[in-house]
Amino acid sequence: MSLTCLGVSVDVNTEFEAVIGLEVHVQLATDSKIFSSARARPESGNSVADEAVNKNTTPVCAGHPGTLPVLNEKAVGYAVRAGLATGCKINLKSIFARKHYFYPDSPKGYQISQYDLPLCEKGFLDIELGDEGEITKRIGITRIHMEEDAGKSLHLHGYSLVNLNRAGVPLIEVVSEPEMRSPLEAGAYLRKLYAIVTAIGVCDGNLQEGNFRCDANVSIRPKGVSAFGTRTEIKNVNSFRFVEKAIEYEVERQRQVILSGGTLVQETRLYDSQKNRTFSMRTKEDAEDYRYFPDPDLPPLVLSPQMVEAIRAALPELPDQKRDRYMRDYFLRRLDAILLSSGSTWGRMFEESVALTGKEQGKILANLMIGEGMRLVSEAESNPDAQNAGFTSKQFADLARAVSDQTVSVTAAKQVLAIAFKEGGEVGAIIDREGLRQVSDLSALEPVIEEIIAKNPKQVEEYRSGKEKVLGFFVGQAMKATQGKANPALLQELVVKKLKG
Repeated sequence: MSLTCLGVSVDVNTEFEAVIGLEVHVQLATDSKIFSSARARPESGNSVADEAVNKNTTPVCAGHPGTLPVLNEKAVGYAVRAGLATGCKINLKSIFARKHYFYPDSPKGYQISQYDLPLCEKGFLDIELGDEGEITKRIGITRIHMEEDAGKSLHLHGYSLVNLNRAGVPLIEVVSEPEMRSPLEAGAYLRKLYAIVTAIGVCDGNLQEGNFRCDANVSIRPKGVSAFGTRTEIKNVNSFRFVEKAIEYEVERQRQVILSGGTLVQETRLYDSQKNRTFSMRTKEDAEDYRYFPDPDLPPLVLSPQMVEAIRAALPELPDQKRDRYMRDYFLRRLDAILLSSGSTWGRMFEESVALTGKEQGKILANLMIGEGMRLVSEAESNPDAQNAGFTSKQFADLARAVSDQTVSVTAAKQVLAIAFKEGGEVGAIIDREGLRQVSDLSALEPVIEEIIAKNPKQVEEYRSGKEKVLGFFVGQAMKATQGKANPALLQELVVKKLKG
């Protein structure tokens, strides 16, 4: 059977490429909603799940007749800040529009959004790829527009309930160009955008509560073809890893449909993370289906150049700037600098620790945080029932000093970190309690080495005849005899000295 895709003959050996564009919904961290005085976030100490149903709701949120929206100035400032941080052009005049669709969690029957004239346009993100983050690819941002979030439906047996606490929470939607070609690139784009919006303080970044969620538009085409294929939209994924897995599944699904002679349909699909598959939700709407028109209750949003420049001047250090400073000031590897500058928590802890120890300890601190520190936190996040004390900057600073002055070995430092994370406590006290101090006393090490040499004359002869690899045997035996407490550098120096007589 002869098959074609976008005018090109295809068979099982045809190499396809993915075309990926992302629409990211970023919930703005304002206290009140975008068009009403209702709380936008739960009260301090509560989670979204803990908040009483429909507690943070006003007649405006519920779409009661006769109510009028009033724009939240702080939300506008946050949206402009996000646009500037991603290299966008800020339109001094933008228009709010009504986007019509009929769902129970949209009480007005439309969503207030922006369409023809958004607040921000023509930006970009530079993503890092490669084993060391050495490859940079620029992904265009088509637009960033403001809109309101919908409520949330709870589907029960035979009926549904609606919670409007989320209705009217301010969002920005960041729409990329379709310039990503792999799940890996999509993941890198999301992580970079997340790092930016959390670093500049416009988003809390709580993925579990949907503060940062993504719709992925995916199509495929034979390599070398410039035309776009039929795209599907994977809706509302709030995990970087799940976005990557969903795109990977969808690319292969589309490939199989084409190779089997089927026809791809433009549709919205959902991702089931447990089964690792996408499934159809509804036929995808186009812009004309939403019947956009300017909202008659909201005048055009007009900004002054002075306001935009004031926001630009107040922008904090961005992740790329922080990455370059870490490499310059602390001589970190590029990948280590990327990892520490991409998360506000780790970046803050690194800088606090450096302030306590001095910049000369920067590399040791980076190794402790990126290696064992991030691993312990990742394990804890996957086991929410585990009780952990967490880390403090002082613990990292004290441990970096202990490694630097050879009080403990790197191996022992990992043990100290694990105990400090789970139980808390002072680093020095943990080292003493666990007996992890490194032995650097010559008078203690020399007898151990002499005994090992005396018991292994064959290996001594091999070393002295030129087989220098045997040195590792003696060092290993000495480390075993000292229960791993010997200073490795000093130990090796002493072993060589003794073997050479």
